[in-house]
Amino acid sequence: MAWDFSTEPEFQAQLDWVADFCRNEVEPLDLVFPGAAYSRNPKARALADPLKQQVRDRGLWALFLDRELGGPGFGQLKLALLNEILGRYRSAPVVFGTAAPDTGNMEMLAAYGTPEQKEQWLYPLMNQEIFSAYSMTEPQGGSDPNLFKTSAVRDGDQWVITGEKWFTSAGARADIIFVMCTNGMFVVPRDTPGVEIMGYPPLHNHIRYNEVRVPAGNLLGPEDGAKVLAQRRLGGGRIHHAMRTVAQVKLAFDMMCERALSRESHGRLIAEHQMVAEAIADSYAEINMLRLLVLWTAWTIDNSSTQAARTQIAACKYTMAKVLREVSYRALHIMGSLGTTNLTPLQAMWAAAPAMAIADGVDEVHKVTVARNVLKGYEPHPGLWPTEYIPAKRDQARKKYASLIESDPELAAWADAAVRATARG
Repeated sequence: MAWDFSTEPEFQAQLDWVADFCRNEVEPLDLVFPGAAYSRNPKARALADPLKQQVRDRGLWALFLDRELGGPGFGQLKLALLNEILGRYRSAPVVFGTAAPDTGNMEMLAAYGTPEQKEQWLYPLMNQEIFSAYSMTEPQGGSDPNLFKTSAVRDGDQWVITGEKWFTSAGARADIIFVMCTNGMFVVPRDTPGVEIMGYPPLHNHIRYNEVRVPAGNLLGPEDGAKVLAQRRLGGGRIHHAMRTVAQVKLAFDMMCERALSRESHGRLIAEHQMVAEAIADSYAEINMLRLLVLWTAWTIDNSSTQAARTQIAACKYTMAKVLREVSYRALHIMGSLGTTNLTPLQAMWAAAPAMAIADGVDEVHKVTVARNVLKGYEPHPGLWPTEYIPAKRDQARKKYASLIESDPELAAWADAAVRATARG
């Protein structure tokens, strides 16, 4: 029976190295030179590139990609275990070549790109020679593709893209933008004439595409295939977000427990107060439920496909936002006034929770998806009574023992007593 919660010693050694490397190398870089890992500044690259090379030397670069595409081919389950570490540190995903939104875009290129497209964009993205963004949601339609208006019109050997996108994360610093149109997915260099990046929001950009012309070869995948590509991309992106969220809530939990053992209130450690104990206990259970859901989903993907795990991925998506919100809020309260400042990670975690509930599709949509898919495995019960209606089930069960009941008065009395007990309510 293949049922195991352990990690093989060889991979555990890698995890131990990653934890030590992130704590002693990545975090100090973050604290002293924030943003250096993804900066184009030569001095910043001189600081970050040696760390990235160490990751390559350990065979841990681009963890999410198969070997033939330059990754280690670990699969999603091992990636989940690694992301439980990387997600604690802002720059770790960049240092390990696994940062969003590049990861999802690389997966689309790997799955649907032509050899020419892979040569032009995939391999430079893998080597962080360029960076990318994903332009999907729209001001009037949110994340519902049925309401999108951005479209591309074929004009000879070019496509002309017109429309407006909202919340294109990292669009202003990207070299290429993957633009979802009503009739296809297109790769658009950011400096193409007609690409207008608005002044706000500063990170999740508002972009207008004003008759933007790109070569015909910039269509990724089939024409009218944008929805299929988007689901492929967002499915992987959602589970990767969930993996990193496990790291975030574990960090909040560590801070919560440390603080509970470090401060006193009313003559006792605050850990000894019942409401603090309840916060710790609830957080412990919620974190581990989320972690097991994420690991199970990653295992399912490895043994089938992202498409086959779509219900689990959707459940991970809204569960991670809820657990992040609840655990970070409890930790913030246990930390006290310090938790409301930007002097610890807690305020940023709590502030990020609403964004996590909206990004990649609002939680309500994913809950509907989960319910719809789960209900496909059920049928309505026939007749008036539900399947588990005890009197009806007992009547059927008595037929199994009818001959015994008829031949043995003692057994008949026993069975009749069960009927009377149910009747009494």
